[in-house]
Amino acid sequence: MTTKTLRAGGGFSVRYEPRAALSVLGLLVLTVAAAVVLIGTGDFPMTPTEVVDTLLGKGTAVQEFAVMDLRLPRVLVAVFVGAALAVGGAVFQSISRNPLGSPDVIGFGQGASVGALLVIVLFQGSAAAVAGGAVVGGVVTGLAIYLLAWKKGVHGYRLVLVGIGAAAMLTSVVNYLITKASLVDATRATVWLTGSLDGRDWAQFWPLLAVCCVLLPLVLGHGRALRMLEMGDDAAYALGVKVERTRIVLMASAVVLVAVSTSAAGPIVFVSLSAPQLARRLTGAPGPNLAASALMGSALLLVADWIATNAFGDRQLPVGVVTGILGGCYLLWLLVTERKAGRI
Repeated sequence: MTTKTLRAGGGFSVRYEPRAALSVLGLLVLTVAAAVVLIGTGDFPMTPTEVVDTLLGKGTAVQEFAVMDLRLPRVLVAVFVGAALAVGGAVFQSISRNPLGSPDVIGFGQGASVGALLVIVLFQGSAAAVAGGAVVGGVVTGLAIYLLAWKKGVHGYRLVLVGIGAAAMLTSVVNYLITKASLVDATRATVWLTGSLDGRDWAQFWPLLAVCCVLLPLVLGHGRALRMLEMGDDAAYALGVKVERTRIVLMASAVVLVAVSTSAAGPIVFVSLSAPQLARRLTGAPGPNLAASALMGSALLLVADWIATNAFGDRQLPVGVVTGILGGCYLLWLLVTERKAGRI
């Protein structure tokens, strides 16, 4: 990978990798284009030019209602949910040094689901209460997995094994809660568990935005330290990284990002697994590729939502169904690739 240096006045310089920089720029353009196309899709179709004009305040009253009140919140939720899931996945894959070290594989998504279902089944809570239950469930699960995986530090292999075991147990709890729920609550729980962007409005967007504005820059600021952690604790410590503190900060941030995104849109699977790996292959750069992963996650979720909305005629699917199908195919391909490489 060729690295270049951009020099500015005052002795300030920035090192960058051209392929990675172009990949990030391309993903940004793809994300914006997908967002504009998705905003213009629906029972009241709009061209990209009309969408842009409406966003700039030049649309008709009907266009402004369709865009600003109905479609823009849903698209923005998709953008930030995809970014949060992808960054959370990149953090855990880097810390565990395992491409299968994804939040929806090692139990955090299932923990958020248990928290949400407890609120639905036991308390018939409101949408806000369900979102709060998902956050609490995800955070508690993350803390429990971290403590169970701790033994003079958190080893990546042990973290993945403990997480897979926790995911299996939490999935059983989810199934049990559904069997004990009333028909109405079970239906509501099943819809939530599928993962969907339908009906998402500004009420879901603002809390998601607040958390992402705090935690995404925090994680990005630790990108170099996370890259050092991929080389092993001893190497990272020798390079000046405060290993355990950095790991705790990054894992806590990733758990909260995943929990909050799950509370906003339900457990949308496989974005956190596939987006970081696809971003790494696109950039060709070592390390977590956090910025590219975030944009890849946003683009994947926007494209999946477009497919769910338009590819099956009048029968719209929840976006979680599409990401599950695409992610399952990707997981099979990843397992075959890892096996051929002799890593599993």
